[in-house]
Amino acid sequence: MKVGLIIDSACDLPYEFSRKHDLFILPVTAVIDGETYIDEHDPVRTQEFYQSGLLQKGHHAETHAFSAEQIHDLFMEKIVPQFDVAICETVARSRSLIFQNASEAMNGVMANYEQARSASGREGKFSMRVIDSKQIFAGQGLLAAHTLKLIDQKLSKNALRNEVERFSDKIFTCVIPRDLHYIRDRARRRGDKSISGVVAFLGKALNITPVIFGQGPEGQPVAKTRSFDMAVEKVMNYATARVEAGLLTPYVSLSCGLTWPEIEDLPGLNQLRNVCEKNGVELLLSQMGITSSIYVGPGSLCLALAAEPHNFSDFQ
Repeated sequence: MKVGLIIDSACDLPYEFSRKHDLFILPVTAVIDGETYIDEHDPVRTQEFYQSGLLQKGHHAETHAFSAEQIHDLFMEKIVPQFDVAICETVARSRSLIFQNASEAMNGVMANYEQARSASGREGKFSMRVIDSKQIFAGQGLLAAHTLKLIDQKLSKNALRNEVERFSDKIFTCVIPRDLHYIRDRARRRGDKSISGVVAFLGKALNITPVIFGQGPEGQPVAKTRSFDMAVEKVMNYATARVEAGLLTPYVSLSCGLTWPEIEDLPGLNQLRNVCEKNGVELLLSQMGITSSIYVGPGSLCLALAAEPHNFSDFQ
């Protein structure tokens, strides 16, 4: 039984990791200043976006999920002929239409996959499941990495789905938004009121950079700092202490909406690297993709790990 894992472009993972494990990327459409781009996690294209400044303030940028019809055609062409079982993990359904559209596409595929499968010479039935990751960005990447470990354990289809859904509730995410006004405006366009105007105003007026922490996409501010570097130090200290205390999967996922030289200069990064290596944990460090950078704003940072219930302040 060949099992394939599908993620969407909101999922942040190192390109080499995704390629090594043959992950299928479900693209997202990005529209910047009226120009349309397809985000397929191409590292060269992503780097071009950072260097061109298209992801900076002053550019009108938004993202759109592929339609159910577009996703259906991709599944029939790329997934049905290649796999016996496919797991599609989408960004949190509260943040995008991807889950809804992928589920609709899956229903169409399951009703009509026989001809495409026969034409490819693949025998036997095809099974598919679309799962709401309940995560964003690095959190979604962490879930994907853990799912690959579960796939290697040769679990049954139902056991695999149940384990993935159970594990998604164990993921803790830290987000450092560089510009609260940016994410507030983006949220308003989506009808998302989770970032209030008051918080955005305080962030600008007092030069506050918050750390937002929680399980899944519904985090709360747990620290207010006077600079981005101070916020990063708090997150790195948290992650370092949490790794030493023990994790539920041997990964820490970290994505940054920065150039690679800026990422390497992040305070506390080398300390986190050393602690991860010492404890047999793989640090999944990536440049934030086009989709996630548009969503949360350029210059932002997202870190995710899985652990037993705890508070951010427990590890400061």
